[in-house]
Amino acid sequence: MLTAIIDYESGNLHSAEKSFQRMAREGDAGEVVVTDKAEVVARADRIVLPGDGAFPACAAALRGQSGLFDALVEAVEVKGRPFLGICVGMQLMAEWGREYEDTEGLGWIGGEVVRIDPADTALKVPHMGWNDLVIDTPHPVLEGIATGDHAYFVHSYHMRVSDPAQRLAHVDYGGDVTAIVGRDTMVGTQFHPEKSQAAGLRLIANFLAWAP
Repeated sequence: MLTAIIDYESGNLHSAEKSFQRMAREGDAGEVVVTDKAEVVARADRIVLPGDGAFPACAAALRGQSGLFDALVEAVEVKGRPFLGICVGMQLMAEWGREYEDTEGLGWIGGEVVRIDPADTALKVPHMGWNDLVIDTPHPVLEGIATGDHAYFVHSYHMRVSDPAQRLAHVDYGGDVTAIVGRDTMVGTQFHPEKSQAAGLRLIANFLAWAP
């Protein structure tokens, strides 16, 4: 069993790598590698797409990696390999990103990525720090995770989904902010599971054991 964390030069992957490797050891879930090689992504059993920074820059970096974008699409869309997007990696699952300019996403989740606009003007953007999850839709990757569990966020934009059934969880930050999305073999978290302590590690373990 091989889990590939895609490195397309859009974030520090050290903490993600260590957390996924730890949970893979504990759950006997095989090998976890960080890779920028299309051939590794093509043969991986599970794929993780992290991302930090602006949506347009991350989208351009992903598409600019030789063969990597095509290998990702083939693995997820055609072969149905389990996929987890993290932070901007989750946002890239949307149809469009509206950060700075309109940028096309992967189109795996219907909707767009828009700036957070809290109703309470005292709340600052970016949304940074711990917040309580509200579970909207049950899912195998959320087993053992309940409403009220904490997750760690650092972002100014979030996904506004077209189909409410594809929003698995949200948080309240002067209004609903999408926290987890998913459909078929694809899941994405706006928060960083590798920085979210018990709930984050449980989600990682669930993903590594998930057999959709």
